[in-house]
Amino acid sequence: MLIGVGLMPHGNPVLDPPEEETKRLAGVLKEIEREFGTADTYVLISPHNVRMSEYLGVVMAENLISWLGFDGVELPGEWETDRELADEVYSAWKEAGIQVVDLHFASRSGTYSRWPLTWGELIPLQFLEKRPLVLLTPARRLSRETLIKAGEVLGEVLEGGKKKIALIVSADHGHAHDENGPYGYRKESEEYDKLIMELINENRLEELPSIPNDLIERALPDSYWQMLIMLGVMRKANFELKVSAYACPTYFGMAGALWVRK
Repeated sequence: MLIGVGLMPHGNPVLDPPEEETKRLAGVLKEIEREFGTADTYVLISPHNVRMSEYLGVVMAENLISWLGFDGVELPGEWETDRELADEVYSAWKEAGIQVVDLHFASRSGTYSRWPLTWGELIPLQFLEKRPLVLLTPARRLSRETLIKAGEVLGEVLEGGKKKIALIVSADHGHAHDENGPYGYRKESEEYDKLIMELINENRLEELPSIPNDLIERALPDSYWQMLIMLGVMRKANFELKVSAYACPTYFGMAGALWVRK
């Protein structure tokens, strides 16, 4: 059973908040930790692990190992894959005709079945008690309809079992908020982030598929595709928003939100 959904940023500032908005955001992440304390397994969707444009990924490697931090911040740790659940997700997507790949490295099982984790996974995981994981990766060239369908299938899998499962969506938003940042300044980053927070706070997530392509391309988010999967999942149970926050202390926007079952 799915116990809740957490939208979590993966920017370094949440680890050591520099100002009040980011402190409030970190507080939301701690609330997610408290809410998900009863979970047996996390399903984590990350945009910064293996990158495939036209296929979703399900990591099947048994051992998930910290490998790549961001901007010199290293976050050591090791997590275990919930192989049973990962196989259920992969099989369900495959049977539904969704383009998906099962991902292994070095060995299919045992000590040498290892997979690297990046800041996209490691930063959200810093706020959560250690649990087995299922690591999933989105695909930007799949249609919106396909990503939502993938979420619906995923939701059916998560709802159908006896385990208590928390869905974690790792996402940062517009990446062009600062003219001195690596992507310069684009007003669309502010527009996108404002819209995303309105959809979250006003219970309008069903409007996600109608966001214009031009706005997404100009805003430079790494959140949109996994949020479409999230939307599909959330159609399979009744959720309500418990808490949310937004901060932009640097060139990219960060948001946190927690949805719990009604």
